This record gives sequence, structure tokens and C-alpha cells, in this order.
Amino acid sequence: MNISDNNRITPDYISDLNDNEIFVFGSNLEGYHGGGAAKMAYERFGAIWGQGCGLQGQSYGIPTMHGGVEVIQPYVEEFIDFAAEHSDLTFLVTRVGCGIAGFHESEIAPLFKRALSIKNIWLPAGFVKILTEE
Repeated sequence: MNISDNNRITPDYISDLNDNEIFVFGSNLEGYHGGGAAKMAYERFGAIWGQGCGLQGQSYGIPTMHGGVEVIQPYVEEFIDFAAEHSDLTFLVTRVGCGIAGFHESEIAPLFKRALSIKNIWLPAGFVKILTEE
């Protein structure tokens, strides 16, 4: 399935969420949400200071600041499983790991390959482009 056929592309900028929407952001393990999408999650969407991963308010943190892609992957897998179990929610994945963490979309997007088949996960356009061109 091509995710873009269903318009499941995360907007480039998210300032508000509907009640059933979750803002998915890159975090650090310590949960210090001081910059980038993490700061937005903390200031607007209920991210909890000191909680680095998982559901928190209307946000979901995926740690990306503690190593390479291989140590991020288990957190992405955990997120995808969580989203699949919560089909009543829509998860808007930001460019996780591609801001302050310094990864390129081509490094992070493949971690989300399985998310293409999960109807309640929306991905950034760049991730979708990479995943559907493989």
C-alpha cells in the first residue's frame, strides 16, 4: 500500500491537535524537552519533563539522542506496536531524529517501513518518499 494514497502525510508544522491525535517526536532518554519538536511537545501537547519515551499527554516520545540507528530501532518498533494496539488514535510522526539528533531522513525512514501498513500512523512526506521508492 502506498501511504500517500490515503493522504496519511504528517503536516510540516503542527500547532494544534484533534482529541484523538498524538504528536510523535524525537526525544532524549532523560526527557529533557528543551528544543525542536520535543520542546513543542512539552509546551503544547503534554510531554512530561523527565519522561523520554512513550505516551505522554497528546504526544509520544521516541528517543533518538543516545546512539546510532541500531539503538533507535527498538524504540520505533515499540512505537509501531503501540500505535497498532491503539487504532482509535491517529499518530502524527514528525521528522524524528532528523533535527537536533542530526540524522538524515534516509537513515531514519527505513525504521518506519512497517508503519506504512498501519492505518493510524501518518509519516512525514520525506519518509514516505524514501520508503515507497525502495
